[in-house]
Amino acid sequence: MSAKLNVLDHDMVPDHQIMSEDEVSELFTKYNITTDHLPKIYHDDPAVKTIGAEADNVIRIIRESHTAGRAESYRLVVKRPKK
Repeated sequence: MSAKLNVLDHDMVPDHQIMSEDEVSELFTKYNITTDHLPKIYHDDPAVKTIGAEADNVIRIIRESHTAGRAESYRLVVKRPKK
């Protein structure tokens, strides 16, 4: 008997969301950036796999912060290089 673990249910894992094309376009316009400017996250990261994201998706990560209240960060999903 194997229960599937949802990593997003853990208190220490922030909310991960796949952004729509419109949201990504708005993000890039607002900050005058491209995908090259975004930090990367691997496609096989447990949170990325849980939300069903694929390479080239942009992920919004929302953290609760004592100082900022709510902090958003963004990551580009990339394939892990083969060894």
